[in-house]
Amino acid sequence: MSVRTPDPYSGWLSDEDLFEARGRLPMVYVEAVPVRLDPLGFVNEVGTLLQGDADGTMVRSFVSGRVLYRETIRAALLRHMEKDLGPLAFPQLPVSPVPFTVAEYFPAPSQTGFTDDRQHAVSLVYVIPVTGECEPRQDALELTWMTPQEILGHDVQQEFSGGRSNLVRQALAFAGVGQ
Repeated sequence: MSVRTPDPYSGWLSDEDLFEARGRLPMVYVEAVPVRLDPLGFVNEVGTLLQGDADGTMVRSFVSGRVLYRETIRAALLRHMEKDLGPLAFPQLPVSPVPFTVAEYFPAPSQTGFTDDRQHAVSLVYVIPVTGECEPRQDALELTWMTPQEILGHDVQQEFSGGRSNLVRQALAFAGVGQ
């Protein structure tokens, strides 16, 4: 069962070339934690994508994807936000493409706490407010909006894979939640 989102730019590398590249060098990704803000600009909801992984286990994740050759970080963020949340999500991209953190994923457990069994990946991670209507991507079962308190609950934290529970805690701390 494939849980990959169809890549509209699939010609950039064939599946075989991508497999080969992943085995030889780190891949650059962007990840976005979608949030909804209250009128004062405080995070009142966090969006997660619920999807099945390769063995059929339900996991929570965020918007994510590769940065293509000759693509700016802003363009990659916008492309993946629209691909994963739909064209009417209306993401509010940051003025400066400076991530709140950089997550380094390894194919086996490491000191970073982030894993991706396919590859070594370096991910620039952002908190991105959205103001429009969201439709989850093709490989996601649903997009769930939760309050910061709900998403930090033990049961929800257990649903994240690859260390992303750490990312949501970092994202909320960056956004000033809980201070």
